[in-house]
Amino acid sequence: MSALERVPAKKSLGQHFLTDGNIARKIVDSAGFAREDIVIEIGPGLGALTELLIGRARRVIGVELDRALAEKLREKFPSEQLQIIEADILKVDIEELARELGAAGESRFRIIANLPYNISTPAIQHLINFRNYISDMTLMLQKEVVQRIVARPGGKEYGLLSVIVQYYCAVEKLFDVPPGAFRPAPKVYSSVVRLAVRERAAVDVIDEEIFFLVIKSAFAQRRKTLLNNLKGLSRRINLKRAQQGLREIGIDPGRRAETLSLAEFARLANFFAGEGAVPRIR
Repeated sequence: MSALERVPAKKSLGQHFLTDGNIARKIVDSAGFAREDIVIEIGPGLGALTELLIGRARRVIGVELDRALAEKLREKFPSEQLQIIEADILKVDIEELARELGAAGESRFRIIANLPYNISTPAIQHLINFRNYISDMTLMLQKEVVQRIVARPGGKEYGLLSVIVQYYCAVEKLFDVPPGAFRPAPKVYSSVVRLAVRERAAVDVIDEEIFFLVIKSAFAQRRKTLLNNLKGLSRRINLKRAQQGLREIGIDPGRRAETLSLAEFARLANFFAGEGAVPRIR
């Protein structure tokens, strides 16, 4: 057993190290990396993916929060192609990293990650904020989170995360990963998902700020109807006008948010934007 493999998992960091070589190869193969790619690996852990990435990409940047793991990774993989950054991915400025490495325009970063369950959603949101510098993401997440990401309208998994991710990315669930592929084994299954950043958003909206205010309000209380969730959104449009407006754009005010498609959320947001009804955040 190597020094890297002897590093214990830290429960405080939500660490579950991928140790199954077949699964590691399947993940890297599914990402389809090319020799000219610059890959950011989030949470390299024991290096199961790192070892495979070094031979396939032009450059690999591993972002590892655990200092002991970062040191051991540098020792195990003394390659010029690999750079280990000891940092919290939620605090990494990917735009600055892109400027340093020249990864912009047609040469954007490709992301691969085995994300700790406890930071999955904020990590995805953080990456999406830097979407102009990322071409795609191959992520291993808790199965339940992947189900929410790829969910379609009408199901209980469909929610705010589904809408936000699908607005910016084309999503595809690839396969499930059993608990036995990790050390220590988690209590639940994981899944691998691909998020391909769209060249333009999935739907056209007049004002993105209003669009996100609307969807957050719509999903605020899932048991409530759209009208009840949205009526507190604006101080400048009365309930009767809101009901009338929803019907004008073909949306029943009695529906619930989880039944609306992206296109319908766009129509809803554009209605509020056109009415000048939503207070702006300054």
